[in-house]
Amino acid sequence: MQAVSTIDARPVASIFEADNPGFRENFDEKPFEFSHCFTADHPLFQISRLRRLIENPVTRPGVYFDAGDIRIEQRWDSVPERKQTLEETFDRVDNAGAWILMKRVQKDPDYNDLLVQCLDEVQRMSGRQIDQDKKSQEAIIFLTSPHRVTSYHIDRECNFLMQVRGDKEISVFDRNDRDVLPESELEIFWSKDNNAGVYKPQYQDRAHVFVMRPGTGVHIPVNSPHWLKNGNNVSISLSISYQYKDWRRKYVFQANYYLRKMGISPTPPGKSALLDNAKRLVVQVGLNSKKLLQPAKPAN
Repeated sequence: MQAVSTIDARPVASIFEADNPGFRENFDEKPFEFSHCFTADHPLFQISRLRRLIENPVTRPGVYFDAGDIRIEQRWDSVPERKQTLEETFDRVDNAGAWILMKRVQKDPDYNDLLVQCLDEVQRMSGRQIDQDKKSQEAIIFLTSPHRVTSYHIDRECNFLMQVRGDKEISVFDRNDRDVLPESELEIFWSKDNNAGVYKPQYQDRAHVFVMRPGTGVHIPVNSPHWLKNGNNVSISLSISYQYKDWRRKYVFQANYYLRKMGISPTPPGKSALLDNAKRLVVQVGLNSKKLLQPAKPAN
């Protein structure tokens, strides 16, 4: 049965344009463009509605923001010091040089309905067993000032980024290009440092570059490096994503990280199912042992 959203008493029979072979042919392998139904006049993407998200004590803890000049290669832990409050930055986003990230907006029931419908459609269109493979799912809204750069990075999530208002340009790189993304960077990313991806400008011409406008979106596979440049206007974007269970990638990369620290050149994931399974088992046993060694909490 096809999911139907009843947000604002206006049913939406389908969020994504169904006639797109990318959902089956390139899903979580290559970036591709798609169409969706969200635009700035949608009730959940009005500026007044977004402000309620930053005021709501349930969703406010998931809001991050910064402002200032950001370089493509800049690490996320070295952004300019904040000089204004979240509310002040939000209210002058048109000229603040700001990037406001509203995570876990699905804690608001209206956005949770939207998230569920999106992933139901993605599962149906892709033919993938998302419900069986995922450990978590999330909806994120980005509010971005004109000309603002979102620096180069990689993510853990399988992501569908949808442009709702304004326009922006996104460069997405092939995660299997080892000039762009060496195995060692992936191992560090999955083990200890979200900023492990290093931008290499000499390979910019290898990126898939998409111009995103309201009603268009881009699929970003897990670990595909990317960076963005906003256009001349305030941008609103919606990200619908999910994380795979840890055994799919995380445990193997973590095992390889420690093997490399020992001076061993590890076999990359996907080259040997036997080795991958052995690494998963070792990491899982180590994690379980660590939990067992933790002191018990005192009884109340």
